[in-house]
Amino acid sequence: MSESFALRFKSALRPAVCCLLLAAFPVQMMAGDSASAMLYTSGSAWVNGATTPKTAAMFSGDMLQTRSDSTASIQSKGSSVMVLADSLVKYEGPAVEIEHGGVRVTTSSGMAAHAGDVTIKPAGASWTEFQVVDVDGQVQIAASKGDVTVQDGQGTTTVTQGQQTTVADTNTNTNDNEKKRKRRRHSGPARAAQGGIMSSPWAVYAGVGTIAGVGVWVWLQSEPPMSPSCPSNPCN
Repeated sequence: MSESFALRFKSALRPAVCCLLLAAFPVQMMAGDSASAMLYTSGSAWVNGATTPKTAAMFSGDMLQTRSDSTASIQSKGSSVMVLADSLVKYEGPAVEIEHGGVRVTTSSGMAAHAGDVTIKPAGASWTEFQVVDVDGQVQIAASKGDVTVQDGQGTTTVTQGQQTTVADTNTNTNDNEKKRKRRRHSGPARAAQGGIMSSPWAVYAGVGTIAGVGVWVWLQSEPPMSPSCPSNPCN
C-alpha cells in the first residue's frame, strides 16, 4: 500500500469515526436516562438482593425490598413512590410493580402501579396521590388526591378522590399466594430480574470508555494538515 493511499484512507476514515462518536453519545445519554430515580431508605433495605446505602440510584428493572421496620422512597421527575414496610417492589421507570406489600404514589407524570393483572393509574394529568396494597391476592386501592382508574380482567373502573376499593388479582392462584406468604416470612432479600443491558450502569460506563478509547485512537492517528507546499507527510 502506497503512502499516499494510506494518507487518503486515514483522511476518509476520520469523518466516519467522528460520526460514529456523535451517534454513540446520544445512545449513552439515553441509557443514562434510565437512572432517573433516586432511592432514599429509612432503615435497612435491599436492591437486587444486596444491602443498599441510605441514598442510591434506581434503574429500570431493579427490585427493592423493605423489612418490617423499614420504608423507602423512590424519587423521579414528576413522581414520588413511598414503599411501605415489608414490601417487595420492582421499579419500572414509568410504573412500579408490587410483588407484595404496598406503595403510596404521588405523581404528576402519570406513574402507574401494577399488582398482578391489576393496573392503577391517574385518571387525569393533574397531581394525583393514591395507595395500593397487595395482600394475598386482594388489591386494596385508595385515592387520596385526584381520581384513579383501575384496570383488571373484568374491565376498567374509576375510584374517585377520597374513596377506596378492593379488587381481586385474578392472575393470582393459591400457589402464588403461598409463595408470597413464605416470602414475607423469610427475612432475607429477594433477587431481582435484571433490566435490559442498556439500563445497566456498567453498560453506560463501558460504552463511555469505548468512545473515549476510540477518540484517543483517532487523536493519536492525526497528522498535521498537508498543503501545496508540503505534499507529503512528514515534509521533506
